[in-house]
Amino acid sequence: MTILIMLLQTRLWYGDGSITQVYEYQEQLDALKKEELSNSERNEILYGEVLNLRSGTEALEERARHELGMIKKNETFFQIIE
Repeated sequence: MTILIMLLQTRLWYGDGSITQVYEYQEQLDALKKEELSNSERNEILYGEVLNLRSGTEALEERARHELGMIKKNETFFQIIE
């Protein structure tokens, strides 16, 4: 009887599906949930940008100005060096 209890305790603490393994899986699950949350927030931001780009030319113009340094026809560009 004692041997049976020892075998069950060993499996409970060290075997496949043990308490320590369950804790490790829980930690991995928590990390994945945090990653999923940050990815979904990033996806929402990107989706908003896509909708903004599709809706009109203002967003395209703003991106072209800031990211590509483009200017409109008949505009004067001033560069301030500090």
